[in-house]
Amino acid sequence: MAKNVAVVAAMTVLVVALVLAEVTFVAEAVTCSPIQLSPCAPAIVSNKQPTAACCAKLNQQKPCLCGYKRNPVLQKYVNSPGAKRVAATCRVRVSC
Repeated sequence: MAKNVAVVAAMTVLVVALVLAEVTFVAEAVTCSPIQLSPCAPAIVSNKQPTAACCAKLNQQKPCLCGYKRNPVLQKYVNSPGAKRVAATCRVRVSC
């Protein structure tokens, strides 16, 4: 029960951070919007496998990921072990 509450709380914090840091910009004809990565939140904060929707959004937002890594609000999530695991599972390589 406590683990479920912790996961829900972590997901809530992640979504709130994404909304607060809603930095929309265009990179390589993609509208960069970190909230687009919300399908990945469950996989990032737990050991769940990323869904096909998560991997699709991650690939779509790939040109934006370096900008997210440099954003002081988002970097702790984007650089987290969970996010790195999800990117590796989705075969999304990011070199900034």
